[in-house]
Amino acid sequence: MTELNDNNFDAEVLQAQGVAIVDFWAVWCAPCRMLAPVIEGIADEFAGKVKVCKMDVDGANDVPARFGIRSIPTVLFFKDGQLVDRTVGAVSKAVIVEKLNALL
Repeated sequence: MTELNDNNFDAEVLQAQGVAIVDFWAVWCAPCRMLAPVIEGIADEFAGKVKVCKMDVDGANDVPARFGIRSIPTVLFFKDGQLVDRTVGAVSKAVIVEKLNALL
């Protein structure tokens, strides 16, 4: 899993080929802690097929603002550097897997 910040986001996600997801979260966010094991499971299950990234919104200002992140957890779905989908809240693994399978 790739840890993102304002400095490496463009290189790691927007300039990447293939499918990437970015989990916007914070340590103090209870729904984020509920989603964390789901994201970790996705990283294992889709290893080599999907780039799974996390961005702590407390350590980043530019990227969350650029993508209109107003609630966390938010997961953004990218394909070849283009934003194609998003989820907001502690969604189930099935929801994320369904969105990923549609992109692969």
